[in-house]
Amino acid sequence: MNKEFMERALELAYDNVKGKNGGPFAAIVVKDGEIVGQGTNIVTTSNDPTAHAEITAIRNACSKLNDYQLTDCEIYTSCEPCPMCLGAIYWARPRAVYYYNTREEAAKIGFDDQFIYDQIALPMEERSLDMKRVNVQANKHPFELWHVTTDKVEY
Repeated sequence: MNKEFMERALELAYDNVKGKNGGPFAAIVVKDGEIVGQGTNIVTTSNDPTAHAEITAIRNACSKLNDYQLTDCEIYTSCEPCPMCLGAIYWARPRAVYYYNTREEAAKIGFDDQFIYDQIALPMEERSLDMKRVNVQANKHPFELWHVTTDKVEY
């Protein structure tokens, strides 16, 4: 863990708010002591609900590293990741995540993800978002093709 990297993430988050680019969130990805990606929350300026700081930093780092995983990387973020970002972080597989503000502190300023955490814990039929499985006759089944493909890139 390197305090200078956390300070950089906080500086980016501060500048993001000051520049009116989005919320008070920023993240950086570090590999071998070098920043290989960074991102800020640009949800409102990009009209993209997935443009959270950690997501944009992961996309930036993966592009720079030419890899879909962040092997041997660390993520420094201005706040404890939300459920969406946490999922993306697990998929990216960094070795560690360091955060500054807690999700409780984020909730105090209007960024309350507790509803999402609560919904994920519920059985699907009890969630507020209606989700139903649809069965159709599929002539081309993508799961079957994936299963029998021998030259696929596993992830």
